[in-house]
Amino acid sequence: MPLDRRRFVSAALGAAAWGALPAARAKPAPLPADPCDADATDLVAHLAAGTLSARELMAAQLARIDAWNGRVNAIVARLPHEACLALATEADRRRGRGEPQGPLAGLPWAFKDLEDAVGFPCTSGSPIYRDFRPTSDTVLVERLRRAGVVPIGKTNVPEFGMGSHTYNPVYGTTRNPYDPSKSAGGSSGGAAASVTTGMLALADGSDLGGSLRNPANFNNVVGFRPSVGLVPLAPESLPFLGFTVKGPIGRSVRDVALAMSVISGPDPRDPGCLPSDPARFAGALEREVRGTRIAWCPDLGGLPVEPAVRAVLDAQRPVLESLGCVVEEAVPPLARADEIFLTLRRWQTASWLAPLLAEHRAQVKPEAIEEAEAGLRLSGTDVARAFEAHAELLGRMRRFHERYELIACAVNQVAPFDAAIDWPHAVAGRTMAHYIEWMRSAWSITTTWQPAISMPAGFTPGGLPVGLQLVGRRLEDRRLLEFAHAFEAATGVGRRRPTLGA
Repeated sequence: MPLDRRRFVSAALGAAAWGALPAARAKPAPLPADPCDADATDLVAHLAAGTLSARELMAAQLARIDAWNGRVNAIVARLPHEACLALATEADRRRGRGEPQGPLAGLPWAFKDLEDAVGFPCTSGSPIYRDFRPTSDTVLVERLRRAGVVPIGKTNVPEFGMGSHTYNPVYGTTRNPYDPSKSAGGSSGGAAASVTTGMLALADGSDLGGSLRNPANFNNVVGFRPSVGLVPLAPESLPFLGFTVKGPIGRSVRDVALAMSVISGPDPRDPGCLPSDPARFAGALEREVRGTRIAWCPDLGGLPVEPAVRAVLDAQRPVLESLGCVVEEAVPPLARADEIFLTLRRWQTASWLAPLLAEHRAQVKPEAIEEAEAGLRLSGTDVARAFEAHAELLGRMRRFHERYELIACAVNQVAPFDAAIDWPHAVAGRTMAHYIEWMRSAWSITTTWQPAISMPAGFTPGGLPVGLQLVGRRLEDRRLLEFAHAFEAATGVGRRRPTLGA
């Protein structure tokens, strides 16, 4: 295994600071008949109260996985059922002995297959690493284990996590639970498909160009990209680059906030991490949102958007207005965002992938090779100009948000597409020049370093999910989640789950 393998594993999180979080409520809300249909927040409350055992929950989750996973191929490298049940039984014994419990104690979990986790392979969707078995955890895995999760496997990703369609030569394609002929998105496609089906209550993901938001959008769940610097990245070879983040995928905004209370906060191993208190995400999310000023710009100023997607988004403007928001048409000042993102992404890709090509070129997908070689052709001046343009963009966005608290726009410019293709080669009649051009509505927002959330917003006439992207001011992550919670309550769209008969 090359020593520099971790250079491309997105990032990992520092040690959790969840000890100060409030205790679970004494009387949690009643559970549905099948606990797999409950929010993670309610599940951990019942686990803490002793009204649900970890073994009972594990048995239900395994039954749900048996029913769904063969259809969508979202959870990979699973432990045998007996091993999963034994781990859950041990979690119950620890609780019975009165040992300290983390805020996710007893919750079954599958880590994204970009994370090294002892006891599981970490293939990153590449045949190069098909047989790699890590000997240590990433800090993200370390933090989640400390919070008490019960690990059962990994969630599927695209090769090297590149592209927003989850397929690879190791585990195959992850399919959309609402229509298995369609894509589940990516790179956290396995995570999002697992959460919407109830195979998992919560999942971890990462986002460079939309890898939390795009699959959440395609699966009618919530995907949250935090502000850059809020969730630690370690180990990371380029800790100050500031485009990749880690974040959660859940079925509700409060579940996403619960996960953030575990994974956010500084870590001394990450020099690019900002001081913050994870307890800021604890507690009720209700607040008055009347008067919130929102910049309404579904296409971010001219990006092609499929008509079916645009129709769903247009129907959300009256919802925002019904909440008492001031919604104005305004285009965010994202000039040169494409140059910034593509230059720095290609430069980053070349830094870790180019050394592998000499020996493993035949095992790397063409899009990854093209991106790495484009990065090798960049000059120092090219990279410097991208950083300079980025500084100017951040300044423009700061001034834009002096008037607008939020931006409302498309998450994806397309609805879930045919799972058999590599990527959408045209959007609304416009040809796409490269494999991530169809994702510009997501990665243009990446360049702002601001928090962004994908919220369930509706369905196409064909029954495919569409999300609305809400973008908050830099480091106002809690405030964005509070608004998203109000929007969620107003729509109820996120309660529509896929069925096995679909």
